[in-house]
Amino acid sequence: MPLPRCLFDASEPVDHDLRVTSGTWPAGLGGELVLSSPHPSTFGGPHPFFGEGMVSRLSLAMGAHGAPADALAWRQRMLDTPSARLRAARPDVFEATMIGVRSPFGHVNAANTAPLPWGDRLFATWDAGRPVEVDPLTLTFLGEVGHRGEWLDFEVSPQPLLPMVMTTAHPVIDPDRDVLWTVNTHWGELHVVRWDGEGRLQRWPIEGAAIPQSVHTITQTRDWLIVADCAYKVEPQVLSGGARTEPANASEPVHLIRKADLEATPPGQPVRCTTFELAPEVNHYYATYDDADGIGILFEHTEAAELSMVQGPGDLDALGRPCDPALAGLYGFPMAPDRTTYLVVDPATGAIRHRAEQRDPERLWSRQLNAIDWSTEGRARPTLHHTVHLGYRPEAITQEMLALYGDRVDRSLLPGEEIAPRVVTSSMPDLDVVADWELGVDDLPTSPIFVPRDPGVDPAASRYAGSDPGGHDGWVVVPVLNDAGFRVEVFDAAAVGAGPIATAAAPGMRLPFVLHSAWMPRAVSTRGDGRERVRFADELDRIGELPDDLQREARRVADDLADAAPPGG
Repeated sequence: MPLPRCLFDASEPVDHDLRVTSGTWPAGLGGELVLSSPHPSTFGGPHPFFGEGMVSRLSLAMGAHGAPADALAWRQRMLDTPSARLRAARPDVFEATMIGVRSPFGHVNAANTAPLPWGDRLFATWDAGRPVEVDPLTLTFLGEVGHRGEWLDFEVSPQPLLPMVMTTAHPVIDPDRDVLWTVNTHWGELHVVRWDGEGRLQRWPIEGAAIPQSVHTITQTRDWLIVADCAYKVEPQVLSGGARTEPANASEPVHLIRKADLEATPPGQPVRCTTFELAPEVNHYYATYDDADGIGILFEHTEAAELSMVQGPGDLDALGRPCDPALAGLYGFPMAPDRTTYLVVDPATGAIRHRAEQRDPERLWSRQLNAIDWSTEGRARPTLHHTVHLGYRPEAITQEMLALYGDRVDRSLLPGEEIAPRVVTSSMPDLDVVADWELGVDDLPTSPIFVPRDPGVDPAASRYAGSDPGGHDGWVVVPVLNDAGFRVEVFDAAAVGAGPIATAAAPGMRLPFVLHSAWMPRAVSTRGDGRERVRFADELDRIGELPDDLQREARRVADDLADAAPPGG
């Protein structure tokens, strides 16, 4: 059975009300599942990672946000950012490339990769653009983080209004300081960025911290920030339409930066770091917040996963079959079984004190994403780590990708047929598989969330904490794509291997390709909350570089956005 062909379904966003189709919806399950995705109608080119951002929200309590009393409200919107408004007004001047969508205005900020909750606030992120704030209730645009002049932009072509900012899709919120930490890379140099929630950014160059490829994640402990180079490579000739000649790097530097050193140093001045080398390659990694006994980091390796190449006309898949044109644009799935490691690192030297590893070539392929207890208590003492694996998918691997990676792919491990997707629970910190549930081979599970039981029951605990934090007491909620219809499955976090305890769906609902998800305890409007936000009208200082007709369009968009924003928000 093939991968779902609805991955690139370009239908317009539609609201739905989901109803329980099997099992019993847990009475204590609540809050909001939030998903980020690039909308296929705006791919407009070779890679789905560059489609404009869409945010979807599923209320996990019956009857919320206008749904009937026996239904769950699914609400989704395209993000109405300055980029999206300008492209909608003048699509003729926008061009899709292998590094994004460019125009005389500059580069589109797709804001399509990950939702980032911060208390009641919600942000949408991307690796090549500033975080975008979204109203959690209406899912409308509120503003971009930081004035463009406060970031180092990657101006390989003129960008008078829309800068390309190389950052990360996974900033972190510091629970002790109530600030956002992220990065800004510039021609291979790493800068750490701190933002207090409004006002100006603070930025520090990190001395000796090279980024050979890119940064997709930043993670943190109580005292440290951790930044690794990530396995997404764009070679210079690709910028002008050329072909890849080298695979992603097989190893990468990991940089440890002490928060106290940043805070003791004036912004703009260099800060030292400790560096160690890691292999195989990685994109997602998560530190244990408690660092009293060393820096513990879980690395979800992306070994031989070719994220920056896509299928095209004439390609053959891993079994030598012509690739289905319906999957044109799909990035390369892993050509190696999943590998997950947990390391405890000495922050002073970078030496590894402890290592656990998980690898199961018979079952675990193409790890998608994970469900984590993101409460401060859950990150300080994680107990279970829940992951979704897409299975071995030969039609998502091309012969061109296999040839590029050569002997870095152990072809003896490649299965002769598809392996079905799974939902897996692993113990922390030893990474033993303690539960495993197999889905249908025609399913494509996407980014799951962990929902704690009784969130907020302890007034002394952090807001996202349940009654027993760590990842074992609550539910794992898994959105599943399938050509027969989209569904949401709920598992008891302590017994994933027993299968879903409830499933919800809406007749005829199909969902295209989505990326990351998050859980929020509630969705309330933050528009008009009195916070200072960057206005597009304040970023027009280079508008004179544009032709007169494009200047008029930019001013109209700025006026429309100003009219839509109430005072103080």
